[in-house]
Amino acid sequence: MLSTPAGTLSLAFLTLGGFVGGVIFWGAFNTALELTNTEKFCTGCHEMQANVYEELTRTIHFSNRSGVRASCPDCHVPHEWTDKIARKMQASKEVWGKIFGTINTRQKFLDERLRLAQHEWARLKANDSLECRNCHSSIAMDLSKQTERAADIHTRYLLSGRATCIDCHKGIAHELPNMQGVNPGWQMPKELEGEVLPSASAVDDLRRAMDQAHSGLASIE
Repeated sequence: MLSTPAGTLSLAFLTLGGFVGGVIFWGAFNTALELTNTEKFCTGCHEMQANVYEELTRTIHFSNRSGVRASCPDCHVPHEWTDKIARKMQASKEVWGKIFGTINTRQKFLDERLRLAQHEWARLKANDSLECRNCHSSIAMDLSKQTERAADIHTRYLLSGRATCIDCHKGIAHELPNMQGVNPGWQMPKELEGEVLPSASAVDDLRRAMDQAHSGLASIE
């Protein structure tokens, strides 16, 4: 039947219709995906608006001298399409959290905060802080413009691959949960503890002076 003119035309129309339908479906799907990948969408529920987003507005990722602002999807959604789809599928269970009111009050949010934070830290650890690296390239770092302490730690740990961004930069855009019993990551590595670096800040100098004073009082007693 395909050898007849009618059969040939039918096949052509089916092929063309399938192609057009595929383009329309893909366009609609991608448009919907991008709409869910905006800060407006992320902060559409009060759980995010009144908690983590409000905290973000008080950090350097929101307001800084260069005027470059990181939005929610910049840090929590991979930029590559396949990774983005996987992340969206993973995050779909958050819809259930919304339906059942898992964190619909401030107290519920605070009670769940450590678990939620550890989940996100683990995700970033597993992908080598991919979202951080979308903006912060280690090979583009000018270590000479960093404090000696930061440059030393970045050289020893970040550039060597022994650590990734999230290991040390927890709480960079949101307040930390109760960290009792949790290594925050930004603690000085043991091999550098006790070293006095030329770039130590006034806070470091004050802390060191207080430690020395306490040590002196303890020896007198």
